[in-house]
Amino acid sequence: MIDPTPNETAAMVEGGKAGGAYLDSLGRTDLAQLTEHEWDTFVEVIVTGYCDALRDLAAKDRARLDGMIPEVPF
Repeated sequence: MIDPTPNETAAMVEGGKAGGAYLDSLGRTDLAQLTEHEWDTFVEVIVTGYCDALRDLAAKDRARLDGMIPEVPF
């Protein structure tokens, strides 16, 4: 990813944490030793963690921006 936004960077950290937790649950850290199914799951966990975090951050941004909109005065 070229020039990630702060939200994208934060989401990458969360995706990485999720991937690390999955590897911990397997008791392994050597990616070359993963089975095809474990590899697929590892990638899915990272991508899902990234997407979930990015959605959460976007929702927080949206709520903050919506809070800045003044109410209609009539």
